[in-house]
Amino acid sequence: MSDNELRFSRKYDAAHARRYFEKHQRGFWRRFNTWREAGMARRALLLAGRPQSVLDLPCGTGRFWDLLAEEPRRKIYAADLNPAMFETGLKFRPALAKRVEAFQASAFSIPQPDQFVECVFSIRLLHHIEKADDRLAILREFKRVSSSSIIISLWIDGNYRAMLRQRRPARTGPSGDRYVVSRSVIENEFQESGLSILGRVDFLKYYSMWAAYVLKK
Repeated sequence: MSDNELRFSRKYDAAHARRYFEKHQRGFWRRFNTWREAGMARRALLLAGRPQSVLDLPCGTGRFWDLLAEEPRRKIYAADLNPAMFETGLKFRPALAKRVEAFQASAFSIPQPDQFVECVFSIRLLHHIEKADDRLAILREFKRVSSSSIIISLWIDGNYRAMLRQRRPARTGPSGDRYVVSRSVIENEFQESGLSILGRVDFLKYYSMWAAYVLKK
């Protein structure tokens, strides 16, 4: 497990998990972001061939479980470094509890066998990872447990928001553990990990940093 992971992910106790769950339920912009990210994820799942088993990691409090459950025969696995996160999701999303099998896991070390699941679905993780070696370790672990595809979101350059961010002084503190990666750099890292790009879905093309890549083994 990397120091980077420890820095941003060990803060989620039960109280923090509850606040995390509630914050995505309120406010126009948070609801809009969730709606738009769900649209991105839906398109990405179609590009991946509508996988029938998915590992949501890090799953948080289950923000995307409703979306993943739209495929009636899909088996949904959910994992997070912090059990308080998925326990909160299971508690407050009771209609989905029977569809979701949750367990504790680090993205660097998933306690499951090779080709455990058809698709690894990882939203809002890689933009926390600054070091290339850490990103490569995560990508290779995702490749190991996937039998077919990986869906992963992150912040990339080549857009208005990234340009603005580059002009600002470096941020420190709790909100400073998020990073923009050059498209050429991350796409080379995909190739180095033995993954090919099936497609990319942008949050708002040319404006937003958010992008979801669909990768194939």
